[in-house]
Amino acid sequence: MINPNMVPILDPNPLPAPYWVFKLLLVVTFFLHILAMNFVLGGAVMALAARWRSKSNPYNNRVFLDVAKKVPSLLAATITIGIAPLLFVQVLYGQYFYTSSIILAWPWFLVLVFLIAAYYGFYFVSYKGERRPDVAGRVMLLSVILVLIIGFIYSNNLMLSQVPSRWAAKYFAGTAGWNLNLSEPTLIPRYLHFMTTAVAVGGIMLVLIALAKWKQDSEYARYIFQFGGKAFMYSTMAQFVIGIWFLASLPRDLRMLFSGDNMLATVLLTFGVIGAIGSIFLMSEALRKENIRLAAYVVSGITALVILSMSVMRDILRDAYLKPYFHPQQFAVKTQWSVFPLFLVLFIGGVVLWFVMLKRYGLFTTTKATDQ
Repeated sequence: MINPNMVPILDPNPLPAPYWVFKLLLVVTFFLHILAMNFVLGGAVMALAARWRSKSNPYNNRVFLDVAKKVPSLLAATITIGIAPLLFVQVLYGQYFYTSSIILAWPWFLVLVFLIAAYYGFYFVSYKGERRPDVAGRVMLLSVILVLIIGFIYSNNLMLSQVPSRWAAKYFAGTAGWNLNLSEPTLIPRYLHFMTTAVAVGGIMLVLIALAKWKQDSEYARYIFQFGGKAFMYSTMAQFVIGIWFLASLPRDLRMLFSGDNMLATVLLTFGVIGAIGSIFLMSEALRKENIRLAAYVVSGITALVILSMSVMRDILRDAYLKPYFHPQQFAVKTQWSVFPLFLVLFIGGVVLWFVMLKRYGLFTTTKATDQ
């Protein structure tokens, strides 16, 4: 453990609302952000898989175009929603997050560069995919790789922000700002946990597209239903291996949080495991019986709840890592009652509007492109 005086001091400005409000908003906005991000990355991976399988079935080119046209809008939602949890992290954990960002200065700066490049790539595929499918497939692959790199940098930064005891060694190992947290034993399983979840959600995305086309084009809808449903099942199965790896890589005292030391964490982990097993079974039944509504509504709902529970567990784990340094009772609070109700109304309205926009312009519409 390092000297607590080495951790930057708490921002003396009082919180404009109670601590628990910011904590709740952090978890909720992170959940919405990670949900959108999963649709982006998972959808792009599904589009790539369809493109690579284009010779095996003519519908694969159509799947590629259907998904590719949605990714730019979903990426815009991911970025916009992601601003909120990033700000709440800065409010509550600013001294930790800023320090780790300085240690990882250049990789953290390159996130913006990679994001812009990936964004342009997704737009290129969206507009040129039908006329230049071969080039579009390569551009999509490059954009997916850039998003994967961004996720890896984020995992490095946020994990390093939770272990102040390693800051000095990382910083003085190389003051040029190219340090990554590669010695962290939980880094790889943590990263793979997020990425594999994205593939599962990408499978759900195809199921939702199948639902939208079920009556108008049943043959195509059945094909993408099978494609997405199987992708969801296999990636969710892989999560059990990755999840065990992640838990085993945690320090013993933190691992025990999920084995009875913290009742909420234990209950959430149990729910996550049961929910994942249940969703695999239900998706299998839905595929066998071609029950699109079971897959689209029930399995999607369970998956969303599991991701929400994982978001809460992630927050519990962060506080456990920072327990020697982070003390919420130290925050000064001066609630700004004149603007706080307005903020809540606008926040809830914004979330509702986001879902309406996704339904109308993104997730539930499909392209009219012909099979190629």
